Amino acid sequence: MGRARSAGLVSRRRFACLASGAVLIASLTTACANADASSGAGKALQASGSTTVAPVAADAAEALKAQGLNITVATQGGSAGGISQLGAGQIDIALSSKPVSDEDKAASPKTDYVTTQIGSDAVGVIISKQVADAGVKNLTVDQVKGLFEGKITNWKQVGGPDLAVFVYDKEPGRGTREVLDKYLYHGEKPPPPPSSGNYAIVGGNLETRNKLESTPGAVAPLSTGFVEGRDKLAVVTLDGIAPSSENVATGKYPMSRPLYMLTNGQPKGDAKKFIDYILSDKGQPLLTKHGYLTLKQIGK
Repeated sequence: MGRARSAGLVSRRRFACLASGAVLIASLTTACANADASSGAGKALQASGSTTVAPVAADAAEALKAQGLNITVATQGGSAGGISQLGAGQIDIALSSKPVSDEDKAASPKTDYVTTQIGSDAVGVIISKQVADAGVKNLTVDQVKGLFEGKITNWKQVGGPDLAVFVYDKEPGRGTREVLDKYLYHGEKPPPPPSSGNYAIVGGNLETRNKLESTPGAVAPLSTGFVEGRDKLAVVTLDGIAPSSENVATGKYPMSRPLYMLTNGQPKGDAKKFIDYILSDKGQPLLTKHGYLTLKQIGK
């Protein structure tokens, strides 16, 4: 009988301990949830798109961490991917190096695309320094067209070395490709890509740069900001015009483009804080850091 009473007492104590533990866990969970709510540490602001704009966005996101802003920056599908994701409600800000097209608007008719320009950029026709040192310093629009259409297959055809041309082109919808198409075809539909073993499609800027540096005789369109300080690569002049800051600012250089952040409706909340920071005196130097032009430099 004594043992039974003792066992009952132990059981009651165990139940009391378990109950107390459950209350404690519940209290901690509630406290943590309340702390998260009060600190604003909830869903991160999602920004995605252009691999050209992304480095600026990532630096701004890092700087704003101290202010409690939680911002995730991705590069899914380039400019076209960002615009599409914004239209589908998957992200808060689209990073883009091209304007929103009528096709984009038609695909997402309920989206109120609001464009904020943060700076400007030059797209270059990038070749290896080996080819440049051998004599290719400038290309005409017809020569660039011949390279990307697969009609010029050896660099000696444009005054360079006896070396096969390998073209790394951007996939359709990328802002870089649209700038090249505008330069070559002036709004007309470009021809289909050449059927050649020396032609390949690449995605983002880092992938493009890596391919250029590792492939002899390579040529590709690429933001000139991604080439600065790269000893293996060279930017040619186009019809004698260099992608200098002055030529980009005045529009003389034929392959320049604005850099954008897009929102569904006017920016508000954290999205507005984020964009306002990039437009501010603290944020604009991030454009210069990555080889782009600030709004002040282009007279905006």
